[in-house]
Amino acid sequence: MGDVRGKRAAAFFDVDGTLVDTTIVHYYRYFMSRRLSALGLIAWYPRFCVRCLYYLILDRVDRERFNIVFYRSYRGLATEQLKAAARDCYRDVIVPRQFDQAAGCLAEHRAAGRVIVLITGSIDFIIQPFAEQVAADHVLAASLVEADGVFTGALTAAPVGGEEKARRMRQLATREGIDLTQSHAYGDSVADLAMLEAVGFAHAVNPDRQLASVAAARGWSTHHWTRSSNGR
Repeated sequence: MGDVRGKRAAAFFDVDGTLVDTTIVHYYRYFMSRRLSALGLIAWYPRFCVRCLYYLILDRVDRERFNIVFYRSYRGLATEQLKAAARDCYRDVIVPRQFDQAAGCLAEHRAAGRVIVLITGSIDFIIQPFAEQVAADHVLAASLVEADGVFTGALTAAPVGGEEKARRMRQLATREGIDLTQSHAYGDSVADLAMLEAVGFAHAVNPDRQLASVAAARGWSTHHWTRSSNGR
């Protein structure tokens, strides 16, 4: 249903892990692989892999804290250089990792007249090419602070995860006249629980163990999406 008593319905989609088989780590690794020389990459990569073990643990404990800590890695990186590489990142990282069923799901909601919203903890300029591809009406994404031509490593606002996702959804709904009770949301992690609870129709996509348990207990739709292309 696209229009309910003068209000519209929407379909909210988490991106990483839901529409695309990626994490925020994939994007940073890609940018660093372009920025460093071959020798520099050889020296950097083992240290990065060790840090990833810490990031993995932190992500499982506190997704929002993980985002804050991880984005400090962008400190000192040139803003224009990374923004210019965003479309290459989309082509080389996002496109090969899109779940095969994602496009059809987006198309169904668009055909039903629902507002398409991407809501993600990833950085806005990284997600923008993907948002253009799927013709998203709105993108609710994280942003990095810029100063003197470089990123400071700080976020401009709270990380887009947990309750912050639900808060931004409610703000958008108020501003755009969206009826959340008639809206859909798609997420893959228990970190997406608040956004799923904010709508009338929740969908768990390739859910982690915790989200799968919640979805089963509440009778939410569960989807097992796959990808046939070979991403890195």
